[in-house]
Amino acid sequence: MAPTAAAAAAAAANDQPRRAVMGLAARDASGHLSPLTIARRNTGDNDVAIKIMFCGICHSDLHCIKNEWQNAIYPIIPGHEIAGVVTEVGQNVTRFKAGDKVGVGCMVNSCQSCENCNQGFENNCPGVIFTYNSVDRDGTVTYGGYSSMVVVHEHFVVRFPEAMPLDKGAPLLCAGITVYSPMKFQGLNVPGKHVGVLGLGGLGHVAVKFAKAFGMKVTVISSSPGKKQEAIERLGADAFVVSKNAEEMQAALGTMDGIINTVSANIPVAPLLGLLKPNGKMILVGLPEKPIEIPPFALVSRNKTMAGSCIGGMADTQEMIDMAAKHGVTADVEVIGTDYVNAAMERLAKADVRYRFVIDIGNTLGDCVAASE
Repeated sequence: MAPTAAAAAAAAANDQPRRAVMGLAARDASGHLSPLTIARRNTGDNDVAIKIMFCGICHSDLHCIKNEWQNAIYPIIPGHEIAGVVTEVGQNVTRFKAGDKVGVGCMVNSCQSCENCNQGFENNCPGVIFTYNSVDRDGTVTYGGYSSMVVVHEHFVVRFPEAMPLDKGAPLLCAGITVYSPMKFQGLNVPGKHVGVLGLGGLGHVAVKFAKAFGMKVTVISSSPGKKQEAIERLGADAFVVSKNAEEMQAALGTMDGIINTVSANIPVAPLLGLLKPNGKMILVGLPEKPIEIPPFALVSRNKTMAGSCIGGMADTQEMIDMAAKHGVTADVEVIGTDYVNAAMERLAKADVRYRFVIDIGNTLGDCVAASE
């Protein structure tokens, strides 16, 4: 029997010369990260080779390395908030050159030919290839940004504007596009409209900044009264509602055009839907572990909508990073060395970070590897 095209491609890829690259990998569901040498493909005709300088830590990384989503392909090198510098480009690459500041987000490939891809929604492609813990089209497993370099098809590389710092810009490649995309496509980017941001964490603080850049009125909704000063005085929110305070919730009823729900905990949704105006929308971007219970009348009454959104396409990601640079939108980060990554994961599990850990890969990965030898 003749081999399939996919099998032939995989065999050809495995026969190609590859380069040894060092990364930090989880080998089992303990999630403990330690140095591992992996193989990256050489730079193909349409590829961009990138020296990784910084990589953000997303909560998805923690879920994945601990196999909480039951889809882990060990060993896993996580990281899909990658910022670095181009070192080499393939002969067909026209958008990038060596020395360019660039980023790589949650995707590194797709079929690039289906209806979703043709419309700029590669994130909805049935054949989307994620930056790590995914099987690429050549049959190899993808490894993420907790590593020294990566090779990516140029279509999935984002140019960093000169004004965008690599460390504070890296988390925008996941957290930024995750909140930017639903604002754009759900009409929550109109100056003067009122948007609620539910939860003030890694996603929520970026949502506040983008909403203000769009010229919107912003109310942060949180169960933590202690975050009020931070939300208003430093992040620029216009108002703050404590979700456990009945009087504050009552005063805010029916005032918001939309709510960006960034919370990953299971919380009662019906009272929050009550904050929406008629025809208002709640957009879910957090991932609670259990199914969400919604009383039908909470939606049907006054024509409300609840929708979901998952990252965004490549054109929208570039648009997002360009707008962020123009308006000075960056993530609030705590930059750490690679020797602190496991401690950072423990803190992340306890929500002990304001608001995003970013690993200084370029300056610390070599030391971490040397110390382990």
